Amino acid sequence: MTEFNNVTISTVASIYFDGKVTSRKVTFADGSFKTLGIMMPGEYTFKTAEKELMEFQQGIVSVLLPGTDTWQTITANQSFYVPANASFDIKVSELADYCCTYIADK
Repeated sequence: MTEFNNVTISTVASIYFDGKVTSRKVTFADGSFKTLGIMMPGEYTFKTAEKELMEFQQGIVSVLLPGTDTWQTITANQSFYVPANASFDIKVSELADYCCTYIADK
């Protein structure tokens, strides 16, 4: 998906890792939301509360997902899932543009 229609976008960014990772919340009419963000080169560890789908529009990252010991390279137009209540490591080698979808368990 290259654009979202009929949404509300937060003007205040969430800022992590001394400004090297930022995101803005996009809220849909049904109350669901995603975040759109940028990751600068570096190494980061993120924790999840809900299941997440991380989709990358630009950049190159390597990700170490929970329960694995192999780094996976993700480039533009690729994605990965992270389970709820987990953490994952990511190495950003080239500026990365991402969209994160939060998937509530029902």
